[in-house]
Amino acid sequence: MFTGIITDIGEVRALEKRGDLRARIGTSYDTATIDMGASIASNGICLTVVELGDDWYDVEISAETVSKTNLASWAEGTKVNLERALKVGDELGGHIVSGHVDGVAEIVSMVDEGDSTRFTFRAPEALAKFIAPKGSVALNGTSLTVNEVDGCTFGVNIIPHTKGVTVWGEAKEGDLVNLEIDTLARYVARLAEMNG
Repeated sequence: MFTGIITDIGEVRALEKRGDLRARIGTSYDTATIDMGASIASNGICLTVVELGDDWYDVEISAETVSKTNLASWAEGTKVNLERALKVGDELGGHIVSGHVDGVAEIVSMVDEGDSTRFTFRAPEALAKFIAPKGSVALNGTSLTVNEVDGCTFGVNIIPHTKGVTVWGEAKEGDLVNLEIDTLARYVARLAEMNG
């Protein structure tokens, strides 16, 4: 489990196609404190550490994960939002995030509003019904509050602090981002479907 509060910006150092995709991610985390098999959310994707170095870790990524995420756009040098798994007693500053990406949303517009930037995204139709005004979403692993929803599009504001400590400062229109809908919304919709 994660909170959607990004604690490092990593960099993809290598990608290698073996049986699955293997990625090496550079980090400023103290890798001596990372256990083999630990989960680290990388752009919101819960990935398992399979090898460690002084300032990097390797993960193996299944074809299923690649098909549901923006991993196809990763290349050497790609910057990624990182978050280590939540520990009992940690502050829950964002919302509960599983790291199980539901699909990919597209940035359709970015408009500065004061010091913040209002991002508008287009979600896949099958996921749009789970997104509600003032609800939460995780986009590239970042916990964000939804401003408004119009069909398959929805908007969020990203403040300067968030742009400075995540990859959102480098975002541009047309980018594809990993979308995880709020777990509670998923279960409420499922209950309504079963009782409807």
